[in-house]
Amino acid sequence: MPELSPHTLDMAETLIGVARFVLILVAARMLAEVLVRLQLPTILGELVAGILIGASGLHLIVPPETQVQLSDGLVSLVSSLISVPPDAVPEIYNESFPSLESVAELGLYALLFMAGLESELEELIAVGAQAFSVAVVGVVLPFAIGTWGLMTLFHVDAVPAIFAGASMTATSIGITASVFGELGYLKTREGQIVIGAAVLDDILGIVILAVVVALGSGGAIEIGPIVKLVAAAAIFVVAAIGLSRTAAPAFDWLIDQLKAPGEVLVASFVILALSCFAATALGLEAALGAFAAGLILSSSKHNKAIQASVLPIVTLFATIFFVLVGAGMDLSVINPSDPTSRSALVMAGFLVVVAIFGKVAAGWGFISKQPTNRLVVGLGMMPRGEVGLIFLGLGTQAKLLNPSLEAAILLMVIGTTFLAPLLLRLVIDGKDGDNDDAQPTAAEAA
Repeated sequence: MPELSPHTLDMAETLIGVARFVLILVAARMLAEVLVRLQLPTILGELVAGILIGASGLHLIVPPETQVQLSDGLVSLVSSLISVPPDAVPEIYNESFPSLESVAELGLYALLFMAGLESELEELIAVGAQAFSVAVVGVVLPFAIGTWGLMTLFHVDAVPAIFAGASMTATSIGITASVFGELGYLKTREGQIVIGAAVLDDILGIVILAVVVALGSGGAIEIGPIVKLVAAAAIFVVAAIGLSRTAAPAFDWLIDQLKAPGEVLVASFVILALSCFAATALGLEAALGAFAAGLILSSSKHNKAIQASVLPIVTLFATIFFVLVGAGMDLSVINPSDPTSRSALVMAGFLVVVAIFGKVAAGWGFISKQPTNRLVVGLGMMPRGEVGLIFLGLGTQAKLLNPSLEAAILLMVIGTTFLAPLLLRLVIDGKDGDNDDAQPTAAEAA
């Protein structure tokens, strides 16, 4: 890069940084507005926005690790605005990109923190054995079949295959609750089982994620470290649930003593940071710490205030995270017209089929004396949504996935998230939902 004065370099970094923020937010909101009018999750709009402006589209937002060149038009525009040589723009762009990734990481942790806050521990107890069975089957089946199939049929290495299998274990609580609420089915027995199982899926999935990412960083798979990591993750989550009963009252007392503005947000993020630090110190993924922090504060009397304080951060910074996930995806690897890409497309089809089958089959994975629409339960567990994208984003950051496997997982997440609301509408269409003839809830049946 040509020698530039500190002032010119600062101006260039500032211009590029501001332009990236504006471009990401405008593109994401435009696509989100389109999808919300189609009654589809806005998060998919953020992902599609990333694809359109990223490595698979206009090359305006290009993570350095993709090795894709920035748009010539963007390079020329920046060069003319701040009077720097065109060949210096890409290097300035790449050097300043980590700051954007840090902001996106904050959004990821805030999102997982919110997921923990929204977890209803009492609801887990209410749905009981049925929800537990559905969650276990919905995690084990896609994980086992997906990992085995990738290693056996597609000759994928063990760690990437295990990670891809883990990415299929997730269920999006937000999407599932939204769809059931819209269809008037949230308070039925099926709705209660699905929501409870989705909460358990998040816990099991993030534990698996923490284990797989840690294994990936080590390179080799050994039984001892696996057992140690699983035990540490289990103890960590159980401790978080226990602390939700004991630490939450102390947190509430502290909040009541504080008077300065912003006390809820600041105190909550201190808990979030400490939990992430504890998880990292134990050799686990910081993402598990973020989720556990939410669980710890889920029984706080200030829960709603915490959610209200954190929501703007999630809305702003998690948007950047998901746009960057889409921007980093090179979908050219699954171009049907390219003979070299067809194996990746077949892999994506395999993952979609396994992802759908594994969750739908979970609807038949429990025993119940009450009449239950098992297909509704299975379909309700199907959407991966933002949780699947979190898995994909962390796998990309950890460099565990090759481009073909990244694109295949991406299509699996998109496919299940788009299909679940549509199929649920078809199955539930014409039913009464939450009226007097609806199936009893788990609590009512008890």
